[in-house]
Amino acid sequence: MSEADHDVALEDTDRVQGRTALVRNVAAAVALSGAVRSTLGPRGMDKMLVDDSGEVLVTNDGVTVLETAKVEHPTANLLIAASSAQDRDARDGTTTTVILMAEMLQNALELVRTGVHPTIIVNGFQIANEEALTELDRLARAPKNDAEHRAVVSTSLAGKIDTKLVQHLTDLALEAAATLIGEDGGEDLERLRIKRLQISDGVALESELIPGLFIAKTRTDISSDAESEGGKIAIIDGALEVAKLEFDAHIEVHSAGVLRGFHERDEENLRTMVDQLSELDIELLVVRDGIADEVIPMLTAAGITAYRRFEREDLERLARMTGARMVRDTKRMTMGDVGIYTKRSERVIGGVKYTRIEADKGGAMTVLLKGTSPELREEVSRAFSDALGVAHRLNLNPNILPGGGATQTHLARHLRSFATTQSGREQMAIEAFAAALEIVPRTLAQNAGRDPIDEILALSAAQANDQDNGAWIGIDGIEGVVTRMDKMGIIDPLFVVSHAISGATTAAISVLRIDDVLWAKQGPQTPDWSDQIEDN
Repeated sequence: MSEADHDVALEDTDRVQGRTALVRNVAAAVALSGAVRSTLGPRGMDKMLVDDSGEVLVTNDGVTVLETAKVEHPTANLLIAASSAQDRDARDGTTTTVILMAEMLQNALELVRTGVHPTIIVNGFQIANEEALTELDRLARAPKNDAEHRAVVSTSLAGKIDTKLVQHLTDLALEAAATLIGEDGGEDLERLRIKRLQISDGVALESELIPGLFIAKTRTDISSDAESEGGKIAIIDGALEVAKLEFDAHIEVHSAGVLRGFHERDEENLRTMVDQLSELDIELLVVRDGIADEVIPMLTAAGITAYRRFEREDLERLARMTGARMVRDTKRMTMGDVGIYTKRSERVIGGVKYTRIEADKGGAMTVLLKGTSPELREEVSRAFSDALGVAHRLNLNPNILPGGGATQTHLARHLRSFATTQSGREQMAIEAFAAALEIVPRTLAQNAGRDPIDEILALSAAQANDQDNGAWIGIDGIEGVVTRMDKMGIIDPLFVVSHAISGATTAAISVLRIDDVLWAKQGPQTPDWSDQIEDN
């Protein structure tokens, strides 16, 4: 196809190629970084997000800012996806990921302007990333004591909420994560086992972690007992109702006796289900879907307290706690499907009825997140989820690194020495990668109100002059001074730092590989094939 034919084929498309495409993509990345850069560190500023309806969200969480804001640029959305992946996998370091990838792209653009091909830069970034991860493994160590373990979680919350609340949520997160030690389920186990429940009663510092399941439900028959001291529990993964036909059908009834017969058989079927539960000595029944109104008095007469319309995740937590098995057919339930609970109680909080179910097997807990406003409760919920995610992953991968930009500064110094071992132009890309890492301490210093250039110079000199513990010297984000991070309790987990660097590198490389951007001028339409169809 000739060049003219290409022009005709793309006549409804805006096209940006070569360096111009890279410049525009880098500009989008820098703009995205600018939106969250000031939130980094304990002195980070908050962002106010206002949606179309006028609702306001104030947050310091980088990924919340990016995912809530309306972004149309495709490159920016690609980078937001990388930030979201960091949040899912590590639960922290989202802002670091974004500013790192933006700085990498800016430095790469400068190399392109000096004549270095993007492919060479990509190769250099890949080499630098591999060497950085190797050096991270060498630098990392296990926590020396519980105080360092605790410091990792509190560091992840620095700047998101006030100091007292940081300590309180850290305690709750560590306690909740401890219940999951040794259990199978991977890194996302904490999302499934620890229920978050926002309630309007009390202030944020009164948030509490309770054993068992706490849920906004009340019993189907309010005449039954609101509390009990334990007994047998059954969980039905379905409904306690008469089965309905799965296809449309019409039945003509010509006499009242026939209709009465239908109702009697339905009632007999329901009574058989209740009798089966009664024979198993069930005292507490939890049903995922509905319970027929006519069966409620049968259950009460049999001494069974019933709850209905539970979320699937709550059923799984309850099954884990009590040892009960979820069954679909009540008639086939056996004693092996029955679990044991130790206590059930109900109480009203803020005009809402809640039920609390406890059991000895554990494996599930509920955190009651309190606050004086819905916005505050939502922010507390996000902070606790981050703290719990870090605490749980730290139990799986306990290695730690210095915070306060110490790790990134050490890596930058190491990579600059490493770059001299490369003979090609990749050396320049590795140096650009190293310079990009320094955006973290530079931003921390800037957000603390200090001169970033002075702080970076002081930090590099301090690390170079301390042969034994230089890598653990960083910037205190509150005071803006250079000091030992392990002494200050400013510690990052290895999995957060390594994932942030890898994620930023991958995203930056993806953008560098783009040399042609095509924008459709109009949305897709159904083609008109009328002139292609021949009448037969």
